[in-house]
Amino acid sequence: MIYIFYFLAAVLIFFSWKSLRGGREYLNFFRRELAREKSSYRPFVSVIAPCRGLDRELEKNLEKLFEQDYPAYEVIFVVDDRRDEAVKVIEKLLDKDDGRARSKLVVAGPARDEGQKVHNLREAEAVWHAAAESEVFVFVDSDARPAREWLGHLVAPLADEQVGCATGYRWFISRRRNFASEMLSVWNASVASALGANTRSNFCWGGSMALRRATFEKMGMRERLKGTVSDDFAVTRAMKENSLAVYFVPQALTASFEDCTPAGLLEFTTRQMKITRVYAPHLWRASFIGSFLFNLVMLWAAAVVFLSPKFGFSFWFAALTVTAVSVFSIGKAHLRLKAVKLVLTAYRTELDRQTLPQLTLWALSPALFFYNSACALFSREILWRGIRYKLESPFRTSKLGPGDC
Repeated sequence: MIYIFYFLAAVLIFFSWKSLRGGREYLNFFRRELAREKSSYRPFVSVIAPCRGLDRELEKNLEKLFEQDYPAYEVIFVVDDRRDEAVKVIEKLLDKDDGRARSKLVVAGPARDEGQKVHNLREAEAVWHAAAESEVFVFVDSDARPAREWLGHLVAPLADEQVGCATGYRWFISRRRNFASEMLSVWNASVASALGANTRSNFCWGGSMALRRATFEKMGMRERLKGTVSDDFAVTRAMKENSLAVYFVPQALTASFEDCTPAGLLEFTTRQMKITRVYAPHLWRASFIGSFLFNLVMLWAAAVVFLSPKFGFSFWFAALTVTAVSVFSIGKAHLRLKAVKLVLTAYRTELDRQTLPQLTLWALSPALFFYNSACALFSREILWRGIRYKLESPFRTSKLGPGDC
């Protein structure tokens, strides 16, 4: 039995070392992208922002859309109901808009057989809402807070027609800095660092994403999104099927302010994994197996250290395993946070405060991933923005009705 442990431990050490190398590549990629010359590609852009309910600091998030350092663009806010709490915030911003960006509010109505966000996006993307001169569609989540040059950086890679989609990602920042909120940031950080220089393996994130209008229409994205709950995976699948690159833009990484409870942490992370299992089962399997391997080996190693004869081979091998995996994982977390600080310069103080959580809570993240993956094995129901859905397939979603927010 001990030989099985030796083998699995060696596998985990190897993957932890590869993860550390990935952290170094992630940091180097950020540095290269930040050193790039500013692009002159500046087509007219339609920024589409679906909203539902009051996100934390929603007004501050949406204000940033009017402050972009970009010559010509419009902002289309989309809600499903005129009575939504977000409407008052949106109308306040529309009233004080100084004309730097055209803006409008679209009421999409309730979704029936697809996610409400997807329904809102499909409605806003319709030709009668987007300006005729618009050449690029940009999608942004209402809980994202983009920097002033976010739009220009996100659109720039589309100058290359081989790039089908340019994407950013989110980085969670907590105001209260409680355990659940910091754990959410650490969990999310491991997903964020999966993006990088490899345009074939990157995925699209609907909270900060840009596509050429011509690409969107040529691929029939409006129909591809129909019946889905995840715009991220639907667009990613379309890119891969059409052999188009997905370009990750570090400068399009957005801060997302979120304070959550332990229950909220489990609900959010499990929902992400349920969506992943339906839309990208290979990624769900990898998460399930990888988190199981990590937890099994680390617990086994701890047991060997405490139960085996002291200073025997098994003792030293188990101690080496724990030490090596810890050093590699801490190194990866340090490099990842260092890269993010290069971009989110306005939040340097908040990121400095994340140093200890990022360098320690990685040890608990695999247990959370395993829990999420196991839950996804037994259920396809999710609660999203107060609406309960059942994910029937990647192309069919059933709306079960309102749920507890």
